[in-house]
Amino acid sequence: MMKVQYGCAPINWSNDDLHELGGELTYQQCLSEMALAGYKGSEGGWKYPKEFDVIKKALDLRDLVICNMWFSSFFTTFKNEETYAEFDKHMDYTYALGARVIGVGECGVTVHGNRDIPLMKNRPILTDEQFNNLCTGLNELGKRAKAKGMKVCFHAHVGTGIETLEEIDRLMANTDPELVFLTYDTGHCTVAGEDAAKVLAKHIKRVGHVHVKDVRGSVLQRVRKDNLSFLEGVLEGMFTVPGDGTEVKWDEVFKILNDNNYEGWIVVEAEQDPAIADPLEYAQKARAFMKEKTGI
Repeated sequence: MMKVQYGCAPINWSNDDLHELGGELTYQQCLSEMALAGYKGSEGGWKYPKEFDVIKKALDLRDLVICNMWFSSFFTTFKNEETYAEFDKHMDYTYALGARVIGVGECGVTVHGNRDIPLMKNRPILTDEQFNNLCTGLNELGKRAKAKGMKVCFHAHVGTGIETLEEIDRLMANTDPELVFLTYDTGHCTVAGEDAAKVLAKHIKRVGHVHVKDVRGSVLQRVRKDNLSFLEGVLEGMFTVPGDGTEVKWDEVFKILNDNNYEGWIVVEAEQDPAIADPLEYAQKARAFMKEKTGI
């Protein structure tokens, strides 16, 4: 049986890339509703206070911890030293809030945060030089994290240059398996055109953190057909929680995790417009669905 804990991402309440989505909701409401829905961890979010004592008190009041907080690396634009310096501060801060993994996303050439750039048509393709520097940089981050008792878990994410199975294969083959792990995300694998269960089966031994969300197939088709941006896809409702979408083979996903005794966090991260998809309702729906599938 898996030894997992369930977390939720505040992006379901207040969107990190589109601040107008849920911008009116307080971080206190977000944390309270996470706890009410039965989660034990939260990922980081833009609306959370940066002052350590303030966010720590808010978490402790609700018996929550920060299980992971996205870190942006810039190795594809060769900002290695700047990235290392910021990583050290990020690592110390999140460790003190309870995190033992650091989800790293490469943002040097990403298009996912630009509302005007079509996601599929303009996705970045890394040069060999960019790719090799990314691997070198991730190994260095992994070394620093390991020394602190943490894991670097690279987030393969659409629009960043590492999203397809082929790109994930190459990254895993060219990074140290003792230093660099994978944040496995069912939704991003699916939007990238992959079978999320097959990606997991191939790389389960490197998975150190899990994001679960489903995809509405009709919206994904429109994103591809109409050349929509990532953020336009989010606004149209491309993502939703486990148990509500159409594309992810959840029985296969949970079987692979269970058969391989996955230990770690499983985090619901399904950005939607909170005015349309009530965050508490969808957090509860996802938690009930995962309990039904895993018994946990």
